[in-house]
Amino acid sequence: MAAPKPARRFEPVSRCSSKNRGSQTVAADLDGTLLLSSSAFPYYMLVALEGGSLFRGILLLLSVPFAYFIYIFVSESLCIELLTFIAFAGLKMRDIEMVSRAVLPRFYAEDVHPETWRVFSSFGKRYIVTANPRVMVEPFVKNYLGVDKVLGTELEVTKSGRATGFVKRPGVLVGPNKADAVRREFGDCPPDLGIGDRETDHDFMSLCKEAYMVPATKKCEPVPRNKLLSPIVLHDGRLVQRPTPMVALITFLWMPIGFVLALMRVYLNLPLPERIVRHMYRILGIQLIVKGNPPPPPKKGESGVLLVCDHRTVLDPVVIAVSLGRKISCVHYSISKFTELISPIKAVALSRDREKDAANLKKLLEEGDQIVICPEGTTCREPFLLRFSAMFAELTDRIVPVAINTKQSMFHGTTVRGWKAFDPYFFFMNPMPTYEITFLNQLPPELTCKGGKSAIEVANYIQRVIAGTLGFECTNFTRKDKYGMLAGTDGSVKKKEQKE
Repeated sequence: MAAPKPARRFEPVSRCSSKNRGSQTVAADLDGTLLLSSSAFPYYMLVALEGGSLFRGILLLLSVPFAYFIYIFVSESLCIELLTFIAFAGLKMRDIEMVSRAVLPRFYAEDVHPETWRVFSSFGKRYIVTANPRVMVEPFVKNYLGVDKVLGTELEVTKSGRATGFVKRPGVLVGPNKADAVRREFGDCPPDLGIGDRETDHDFMSLCKEAYMVPATKKCEPVPRNKLLSPIVLHDGRLVQRPTPMVALITFLWMPIGFVLALMRVYLNLPLPERIVRHMYRILGIQLIVKGNPPPPPKKGESGVLLVCDHRTVLDPVVIAVSLGRKISCVHYSISKFTELISPIKAVALSRDREKDAANLKKLLEEGDQIVICPEGTTCREPFLLRFSAMFAELTDRIVPVAINTKQSMFHGTTVRGWKAFDPYFFFMNPMPTYEITFLNQLPPELTCKGGKSAIEVANYIQRVIAGTLGFECTNFTRKDKYGMLAGTDGSVKKKEQKE
């Protein structure tokens, strides 16, 4: 009987030089190598939830004990096939691609290994060799890590464009299959460097001119997201935390409790005056922090004030009203009749006819209304502000900037591809949702259109002031850009669509 082949030993990646690598090629594994976590389960869970359903996510969580047993005692390849089948079977490839582009990058970006990234980013040609489905990892690694090509597991797809849940031959890229993929791609010119983290990576690493291992560590801090090739400005998905098995279990157990709590937080406050609602927020576990100088109530015969704010959730105008302790108005492009009916404040519909909308808003301001307007036109979750539309600056010279920030620990209260009608409920499903409202000083006359400034100059100035107050960055992204990136649409509002 032949003696077992001794395992090859590789130096740790910390000993790898990153100098003069610009003309060389690197091939690296993903989980546990370029990423700190060695488990891809959270990303399968995100696909199951965002591309599939809550039931699919629960089924995937229930499979974890079996998957770990198979991984340890049977085969890594079979374990990945099980997770792939549950997460992907029956999903449209377009939905999988959208989740991979709109949801996964934010979670991947928070888990990049600093030592591996130091080496990997120094190479001119970068390849990923991974057991994960290629479609799942490709958008992140190409857009944020500068990867030229992904060698990953390929999914079987039906003629109608749905994933069967099975993988194409030669199967999951593990062990010898990884080495074969590298041979097919590089032929007689192997990569200059190979990086892996486990024994099943040794086969492809042995083909490279140099090879290093990434040792497992729990004390390593991930690369700051602003150190990657591009910042994460826009993303979608309901979950705030990366859904490891434990986080997913806690989330699923909390959901029925959170839903009941959300109903209480919404409907108990609807009939109450705003000054009472603020006290109810404390009782119901909603943290409202108000800073700055709130504008006083309008006097008789005095024109109204335009409250110009950044847009974090659909609740922004309501929370501003609670912060002021009185009724105000807000503008919207499209919300359902039911939402408009139960809204605790006056909601003014806009028609997207610039002249008509401007005339209606000017009339309200002349009547003394205080109107909340969000010039971004859509929400942004990250510490960035989208471009401000300039229309509001032409309406009045009485403009008060309002800086808004929110904190959510479990669920995001916004969505692009999901059901927008549930946005307020998801926000209030968080154990202790937080709103921070900062009222800034009213713009001096010389900084308004009546003082000689153009509408664009006024809009850009307010964007910078709000961003500076919050510690955010200004961008030129628009609603159209956001929906193009996250949903593949232009962001146009249909008649029956809920406004974000």
